[in-house]
Amino acid sequence: MNSPQPYARELGDFLRARRSRLRPHDVGLEPGGRRKVTGLRREELALLAGLSTDYYQRIEQGREVRPSDDVLDALAGALGLDDKERRHLFTLAHAARRSLPARVNRDPERVPVSTRRLLRVMDTPAVVLGRHLDLLDWNPMARALLGDPDAYPTDRLNMLLLLFDDTLTGKRSCPDWERQALDYIGMMRAAVATDPTHPRATAIVGELSIRSAQFRRLWAQHDVRESVSGTKTFQVPEVGDIVLDWDTYPLPGNPGPVMLVFTAAPGSADADRLQLLASLHATRSTLANKHPSQTGRTAAGPTPGRTS
Repeated sequence: MNSPQPYARELGDFLRARRSRLRPHDVGLEPGGRRKVTGLRREELALLAGLSTDYYQRIEQGREVRPSDDVLDALAGALGLDDKERRHLFTLAHAARRSLPARVNRDPERVPVSTRRLLRVMDTPAVVLGRHLDLLDWNPMARALLGDPDAYPTDRLNMLLLLFDDTLTGKRSCPDWERQALDYIGMMRAAVATDPTHPRATAIVGELSIRSAQFRRLWAQHDVRESVSGTKTFQVPEVGDIVLDWDTYPLPGNPGPVMLVFTAAPGSADADRLQLLASLHATRSTLANKHPSQTGRTAAGPTPGRTS
C-alpha cells in the first residue's frame, strides 16, 4: 500500500471519526450480533452510501483514490454531516484529488497596522489569533482580563498550548473547560485541513498528543469549527465572576487570522465589573511604570483556563 498523502490521510481520519459516532439505530439498522466496533461498520456505511465496501475502505485508509462529488454527497448524507462538516469533507477530498500539492502560503503571520490601531481603541477585551491559534496581538483590556502575555516566550503564546498547560489550568474544575477545548481544537482542525504538513501545526499537535491524554481523546473526535462564538465565565478575584459573550471575526487573508472579542451587555453588572477590572489594571500599570521596584507584582500570563 502506498503511503497516503496528507490530505487523503486527513480525509480518512475524518470519515473514520464520523463513522464511529453513529450507531446502527441512528440510521435505521438492526444492531445484530456481537459488535467489535462502537460505531457503524465500514460495510454498513458503504451500504448506506451506495458504495462497495472495498472502495469505501480505500477512501478511509487514505489510499490514492479520488472520490467524485456525487460520492462525497452520498457519504455526507449517510454520515448525517452538518453544513460545516460537509464543507470540511469537500475541502479535504478536493485537495486529495490533486496530483501535486497546492501552493500554500506559509509566510509569517502579521497583524495589519490598522488592526493594531483598532485593538487599542476598543473598550472591550480583544485579541488576534493566527491560523494555528497563536496569540499575535492583544489590547490592554485583554491583558487585564487574561493576564500578561509578555510573561511567556513567543512560541508558547498559543491558545491550545496554554489551555492544556497544567500549571495554568490546575485541576480544570470549570464545567465548560472541555467545550472550550473543543472549540479551539475544532478551529485547529479547520486550519490543518488547508495545510496538513504545516510545521507549526505539526509541532503543536505533536507536542500535545505526546503529553496530554485529554488532548488525544478530543483531537481524535475530529470535530471542526470555523468562526465560533460562545459565553464564558471568568473568575477574577479582584472583582468577582464576569460572564462575557465571545465571538471570532475573520480578518483579511487566505487563510487569515481572526479577532476574538469579549463583550458584556451594556449596563449589566458584568459590564460594570469589566470596567472596574480595567480601571484597577490601569492603576496598577501606572504605579508599575512610576515605581517598578515597589509593586512586587508578577505577571500571571494569559490564562484561558481561568473560567468557572
